[in-house]
Amino acid sequence: MRRSRRMATGTSERLWLFDLDNTLHDTSHAIFPKIDLGMTMAVAEALNVDVDTANELRRKYWQRYGATMIGMVRHHGVNPHDFLHRSHDFDVNPLVRAEKALAYKLRQLPGRKVLLTNAPLRYARSVLERLGILRQFDSLWAIEHMQLHGQFRPKPSPALLRYVLAREGVPAHRAVLVEDTLANLRGARRVGVRTVHVYHPGTPFSRGRSQRPPYVDLRVNSVSDLLLRRRPLRG
Repeated sequence: MRRSRRMATGTSERLWLFDLDNTLHDTSHAIFPKIDLGMTMAVAEALNVDVDTANELRRKYWQRYGATMIGMVRHHGVNPHDFLHRSHDFDVNPLVRAEKALAYKLRQLPGRKVLLTNAPLRYARSVLERLGILRQFDSLWAIEHMQLHGQFRPKPSPALLRYVLAREGVPAHRAVLVEDTLANLRGARRVGVRTVHVYHPGTPFSRGRSQRPPYVDLRVNSVSDLLLRRRPLRG
């Protein structure tokens, strides 16, 4: 289950829900190609299909469910933990790239920080440790923790957001989702969570998006930028 170092101290405290990939570090640089290859090979091995077919299924399930693993579980009965282990079986340490002094910058944000990622827990912890920011987060919510009523419900599920907020003891209007994926921000806005879009023109979920959508409260390009421009989120 998720890790929690302490309970919520009160509903007046700000809760920062941080995505991981292409939010806290540059995943498109080297890690996403590794994950895509690992996912494809895991699909090929599990289903005994060729690489082209596996790659097509990987993309199809990711687009439909928000995570390839969910499609593999629903349609092929694979073990989710085995699949996640196989698809993320690589060393992240030489591949992680992020802005400098990230731990210091996160400490400057008043309120609690929680990681909310559709990635597997082992991978997420490895990246946070490499970035030196694991201790900045009170809770880690990964894909393994996103089961509601026996079904995986990853971001952008509004039901997931409501569940996370209830477990963290914070009302929606005191929470902020910091995220690179617009679909996930749209889902958060539906439950009353404030939204910050981490925008990089070259990343998959920002390409071709030059304007800030109405469901995004603030658009930034880094944690440093968030620190400087977070005033619209106050209140």
